[in-house]
Amino acid sequence: MKKINGISVYTYGNENNQAVIFVHGFPFDNSMWKDQVNALKENYFVITYDIRGFNKSDVGDGQYTMEMFADDLQMLIENMNLNNPVICGLSMGGYIALRHAEKYGGIKALILADTKSQSDPDAAKINRANGIRRINEEGVGPFVSDFIPNTLSAKNKLDNHIVDRLVIEAKSLSPKTLKGALLAMAARTDTSAYLEKIDFPVMFVCGKEDNLTPPSLMKELADKVKNSIFEIIDDAGHLPPGESPEKFNSLLHNFLGGLE
Repeated sequence: MKKINGISVYTYGNENNQAVIFVHGFPFDNSMWKDQVNALKENYFVITYDIRGFNKSDVGDGQYTMEMFADDLQMLIENMNLNNPVICGLSMGGYIALRHAEKYGGIKALILADTKSQSDPDAAKINRANGIRRINEEGVGPFVSDFIPNTLSAKNKLDNHIVDRLVIEAKSLSPKTLKGALLAMAARTDTSAYLEKIDFPVMFVCGKEDNLTPPSLMKELADKVKNSIFEIIDDAGHLPPGESPEKFNSLLHNFLGGLE
């Protein structure tokens, strides 16, 4: 691990290979991609990092924006001299990846998992505001204990080992981090108009049991991108990279292999 302007960065494999950057979701960290790192590091230069404030990245004042997160991603690309990386983002990581592509370009392909291009409607903004209030009143623990099961498939919700591990990891996050990320997501711009302008390959992946960004919503996004692939993973909710890593990794290999 190394720090670049306060962001903790993890690299695997030969830096001369095609770079693939993974951007984690909320309220997780770089470790959510461990199965993908192991699957790709022999043939690709794999980069994971902790979004500002998460895990080992500097928390700062907690006043985050989606623009800041997108700028951080570009800063890492420039600092590491990466040429046309592939970027894979899940959920909030997908918001970051899509906004980065719209703002900066310069990437070879996108992989967008369980995410959306639309900005938050009022009901979602109110829900995020309620989350911030709950963190203020009750602390991080109760918030993440209720949030994380909703990201899982029906089967995995009943697996205490999976739920407990994810909750324990998320409980270690600073209240500033969680509240700042909730504010950043609530205030993010809508990137839907950009979808029709994309001229590079995009793979959309969604868990069949994802109730936060359901397959029907993600299919609408894929239909707007002229050079896109849409895939559904059975037995997974909002976190297919961890819930169904073999299937997710197979899709990664096929998509990345097609780019070559």
